Formats: sequence, structure tokens, C-alpha cells
Amino acid sequence: MKKYSVSQVRERLSDALDEADRGASVLIERRGVTYRLSVDRRRASRRSRSPQIEILDKAVEAGEWSWDWQDGQLRFRARRR
Repeated sequence: MKKYSVSQVRERLSDALDEADRGASVLIERRGVTYRLSVDRRRASRRSRSPQIEILDKAVEAGEWSWDWQDGQLRFRARRR
């Protein structure tokens, strides 16, 4: 637990914030009143997201594809096994 006066916090604010970020209790005292510095962490969103791309070919999804040059055009083809 770290305890700072207001004047010390003015000089070492980044140190106090680092201590709080590590989970240590940080107390700041001003005119006989003690304040506790704490961290509010954002909660991760838990909702599932729908895919933005629909994969129609299972070979593409599995990575079993390549490009081929035919008749002056680039064409998509399945890999040989």
C-alpha cells in the first residue's frame, strides 16, 4: 500500500497511477481526509458476433486452393492432393 500527500501526487502522478494499475492500494491524504485511488477496468463484450463473410466453398475455408494462369486470365483452382 502506498500513501501519498497531495503535493507528492502532483510530483509523482504517473507513479501513483502505475501502482494502482498493478493492483496495489494507493491512498492520497489531503487535510486529514484519505482518498483511495482505484482502477475501473472495462469489461470485454461477451455478445457473439455474426460472421461478415459467408464462405461457400469448403476448400477455400480449409486453405486448399491456389491461383492458376489460364488463357490470359487469373483463375481460382483447388489444390491437388
